[in-house]
Amino acid sequence: MSDADRAQRTLANGKTRIDFQTEPARYRHWKLSIDGDVATLSMDVDEKAGLFEGYDLKLNSYDLGVDIELADAIERLRFEHPQVRALVLRSAKPRVFSAGANIRMLAGASHAHKVNFCKFTNETRNGIEDLSENSGVKSICAINGTAAGGGYELALATDYIMLVDDGSAAVSLPELPLLAVLPGTGGLTRISDKRKVRRDLADVFCTTEEGIKGKRAVEWRLVDAAVPGSKFDETIAARAKEFAAKSPRTAVAKGITLSPLTRTFVADGIAYGTLSVELQRPERIATLTLRGPTSPPPASADAMVAGGANFWPLALARELDDAILHIRINELDTAALVFKSAGDPEQVLAYDRFLGANKDHWLAREIRHLWKRVLKRIDLTSRSLVTLIEPGSCFAGTLAELPFASDRSYMLALSLPSPASGGGVGRGHDGDNKPPAAIALADVNFGAYPMSNGLTRLGCRFLATPEDVDAAKAERGKMLDAEDAQKLGLVTFALDDIDWDDEVRVFLEERASFSPDGLTGLEANLRFAGPETMESKIFARLTAWQNWIFQRPNAIGEEGALKRYGTGQKPVFDTKRV
Repeated sequence: MSDADRAQRTLANGKTRIDFQTEPARYRHWKLSIDGDVATLSMDVDEKAGLFEGYDLKLNSYDLGVDIELADAIERLRFEHPQVRALVLRSAKPRVFSAGANIRMLAGASHAHKVNFCKFTNETRNGIEDLSENSGVKSICAINGTAAGGGYELALATDYIMLVDDGSAAVSLPELPLLAVLPGTGGLTRISDKRKVRRDLADVFCTTEEGIKGKRAVEWRLVDAAVPGSKFDETIAARAKEFAAKSPRTAVAKGITLSPLTRTFVADGIAYGTLSVELQRPERIATLTLRGPTSPPPASADAMVAGGANFWPLALARELDDAILHIRINELDTAALVFKSAGDPEQVLAYDRFLGANKDHWLAREIRHLWKRVLKRIDLTSRSLVTLIEPGSCFAGTLAELPFASDRSYMLALSLPSPASGGGVGRGHDGDNKPPAAIALADVNFGAYPMSNGLTRLGCRFLATPEDVDAAKAERGKMLDAEDAQKLGLVTFALDDIDWDDEVRVFLEERASFSPDGLTGLEANLRFAGPETMESKIFARLTAWQNWIFQRPNAIGEEGALKRYGTGQKPVFDTKRV
């Protein structure tokens, strides 16, 4: 690694930056192979390539680095291999699928890292389910041996689970009896809500260290098939062909290349092509400024494909996703994410119309689904979210989802006329000549980007008054000023420039002064009004129960199960139920 590379990977606090960007040529833990319309992801974890020191990734156990590669591979199946119609997940190691999250890593990791690790693995497994539901790529998990804990949770994200029936292969969720914690990647929710395992049988399963094998695993609905070893590979191939034949995914000969992001890390932020991040660490604020397109949409879908990863909506979605992940795990003291934008809102709407007009094109469809996932990632980020809509902003259509995702939004009202304009043109903040602040709605705000609870952000906002959604929908395509936006309920506060600086400053200072734990609970409760879905349950339980259990002495104390695992000493529990 060059000195320049080391500088780019070193944070202000001297620690090494965890990078969520990778590519197949750099994979240490997965092998991606394509055979016609079937892709195979083989898990072959390099024991010595852990993200941190102090543990070996034995038995295909994993840490965040393993999952970063998995998430990258899934994304490349969407964009680089649109011909793929079925996915097989399997192990490249004999007689073991995966031992799950590495226990030594968990025992040594900070609480913040453990929770962020669990959140990212949840999002990755939800991405596998989204790949099936929305991209038409059904998935099969072929378990050739032990699938314990997170290994079985990975299998649960697929559409069809095959277990080799050899007398020893088993599936298990042994976290409670072994480690005094719970499965961290949606395992309990998926066996109850997705696979609909009977409650009493699920109780037995989740308290049995050695797991469940063969025929019983099928009877209990833990797997879909138990297959003799002599027919295992043959059956995998046959099932994959069946899934591919039924896929609704349109056959496309060639995808686009997800080229590496262009990023420059500096002491107080990150510069991307369509996005900048400013870190004000003393104030505990990260400001993300999104830049609108500088040219109109292409003339055709073919031109969009030719533009590849540089196509503005795709480029911005990828960069925004990377920035959110970076802040989540590398800037732990950040209290608030402040969203700003700069550009022409009409151009943003033009790109939304272009994607809508080409909604049946595979690339346009995948870009929309990527935005949906990135916005969900923002919803699920444990930071206070605020949007500032100022002169020159371009919060329109897709980008208007950011103020709707935020805990609060502030919009600068039209201020006094500029003397230089002869009194006819409103000036921007601080006397500049930017267009007045405006927000604009488009069709995408009414269904394209559902939250984890299945509702649109406006539907969630106006849960008690659905007629307000209809009123907002009637204003699509209009440039709404601060007064109109507040009247429609699209922003929290519309402020004039006399109050703007003080109101925003006081809010951010106040937010930074509150308990981060209390804010995480408050925000998670308030952001997801309305119905529960399997997805929203998984994240709510991670935020509440697993977050709490991961801090309890019964798990992480010096005499706790996670610390004493493998030492030969039994854990000592505080036995009081609370």
